[in-house]
Amino acid sequence: MGWMNDETGLGKCAANYVPLTPLSHLRRAAHVFATRTAVIYGDHRVTYTEYYDRCTRLASGLASMGVASGDVVATLIPNLPAQAEAHFGVPACGAVLNTINTRLDVDTVAYIFDHGEAKVLMADSQFVELAEAAIERMDGPAPILIEVPDAAHGWPASGRHAVYDDVLAAADPTFDWVMPQDEWESLALNYTSGTTGRPKGVVYHHRGAYMMTMGTVISWRMVLHPVFMAIVPLFHCNGWNHTWMMPVVGGTLVCCRDITANAIYDAIADEGVTHFGGAPIVLNMIVNAPVTERRKFDHAVEVFTAGAPPAPATLGKIEALGFNITQVYGLTETYGHVTECIWRGEDWDGLDHTERAALKARQGVAMPMMEHITVMDEQMGQVAMDSATQGEIVMRGNCVMKGYLKNPDATEKAFAGGYFHSEDLAVQHPDGYIQIADRAKDIIISGGENISSVEVEGVLMGHPDVLLAAVVAKPDDKWGEVPCAFIELKEGCTGDAAQMIIFARQTLAGFKAPKTVVFQELPKTSTGKIQKFELRQLAKNL
Repeated sequence: MGWMNDETGLGKCAANYVPLTPLSHLRRAAHVFATRTAVIYGDHRVTYTEYYDRCTRLASGLASMGVASGDVVATLIPNLPAQAEAHFGVPACGAVLNTINTRLDVDTVAYIFDHGEAKVLMADSQFVELAEAAIERMDGPAPILIEVPDAAHGWPASGRHAVYDDVLAAADPTFDWVMPQDEWESLALNYTSGTTGRPKGVVYHHRGAYMMTMGTVISWRMVLHPVFMAIVPLFHCNGWNHTWMMPVVGGTLVCCRDITANAIYDAIADEGVTHFGGAPIVLNMIVNAPVTERRKFDHAVEVFTAGAPPAPATLGKIEALGFNITQVYGLTETYGHVTECIWRGEDWDGLDHTERAALKARQGVAMPMMEHITVMDEQMGQVAMDSATQGEIVMRGNCVMKGYLKNPDATEKAFAGGYFHSEDLAVQHPDGYIQIADRAKDIIISGGENISSVEVEGVLMGHPDVLLAAVVAKPDDKWGEVPCAFIELKEGCTGDAAQMIIFARQTLAGFKAPKTVVFQELPKTSTGKIQKFELRQLAKNL
């Protein structure tokens, strides 16, 4: 087989090797799908030709401000057209895109500006004051601020900064995109939502994002021209890379400023939305929406859900409404979802409602762009696939980050043993499907027994009055710690702690049932994850 080796004269050249990048998707779509609608936001509707032109002008405008290859351009923008355009326009001038969580506090935003060394900041008018306050607290050079107004939705320009559309209007529409010379070049910088210490800067490469877009199309069974609603914030794993993916299949991106059940139902009924992703809280929102906020539709809507294992009760209810739910799993460090619960129709179709819902709550198996995802013990050995033995989810593949920016120690720890360590505890079933037990820090150890907060939450979510449930450890003199449940009730319901504990005991072993129940609105991140670190603090002080 020596004729296959490079030393015989066969090797890479301009004809057979082009660095993989999601930028290629939009360049192709501008020709192949030129007249198809690319982006919708209210009255804003642009074709792929127009989308490409706006992204090109953004790249030109940034370059005229001195942004060069490797510089960082940050954004503080909801899921709006400008945020989507930044996903192509920023890397098209060679820069690295840093989408920042709009719900962060001023000090954290200032830290991210400094740590990432942002040269330009694009900020929605709603968040200009946050941006200005964070810039005031920076230690390093301040970024140039471009304001993105949304007057139609109550956020006109402040008049203090350059305006986004003016920057585009003055830019060169013939600007030549700066494509990566190496697919390992940095594409995006995303900061983790760490609950202790400073957030870590996760660096994505062009190859990983490209592979994520291609693998997701396969896993989501997408055909040409889907209509996708951006619900996952584009500052969260770049919206799971879905904005980079849409041009692959000539899809339409439907933007939404404020995510509500009414907005989701309207987009499905009026725009024909066929796909969206969201955390379990979004599923709850849909299931519990009043009749006045619902709209009828006659097509199936495909949904990827991730962020926490959805309660089987929620999965069961939402499918009856016309939504097909696929559980996926991933982290900021893996560009978003990297496992999927593939439905095994021949084996599972005939199961009853409860069994089907329980199966759909599994995180599943590796998606096609990943090399290997499994559950290992502390010695990096494969755990028994017996549905009971717990270990850590670890993974290898192209959709794993380059590393943590300016943090070699954390990078080395995360990649120990040649795998990325998720710090998520899980079991594996005999068929290889992974199912999360808990984050390591969420396991409750009571009298030497391990209790999965996920298991307890799933039971509580089956109660008809419960909207959301979160279970954390509460210190206990006798047992060390015991389960404490924080429950957010559905509108109009009143809580009875004793009755809720009795309900849990009907399913759970006595030591697993919560010993304390607190009824309150649960603190959540911008992506709908429940902030358990806040609840742990509350539990300590009960």
